[in-house]
Amino acid sequence: MADDVFNLDQFDTGESPAAVSKGGSSMAGGMSPNAQLLMDVQVVLTVELGRTKKYVKDILSLGEGSIIELDKLAGEPVDLLVNGKLIAKGEVVVIDENFGVRITEIADPSERLATITG
Repeated sequence: MADDVFNLDQFDTGESPAAVSKGGSSMAGGMSPNAQLLMDVQVVLTVELGRTKKYVKDILSLGEGSIIELDKLAGEPVDLLVNGKLIAKGEVVVIDENFGVRITEIADPSERLATITG
């Protein structure tokens, strides 16, 4: 049974994410075999612009041109969620004709762990 428990330290490559993303080293080279198994697992990455609550009658009355007011101000950072858990914040950018997100803040590891366990 003890073999089923993951130690989060085994996922640490010893380098900052920025160093790895800029080609600092191969991710697979510094990871344990158990962590390497997770590299091909797909997760859902969501960029959340904002939220609101509406009554069903309000949703049913929406049509082309309707505007929905969100709980965030224009220019406020958007949330980056992996499988529904906040991992970072960023700003919306336009790349050619596509939207993108520039990460401006990585969520504190202890806060991320608290959202998973709590």
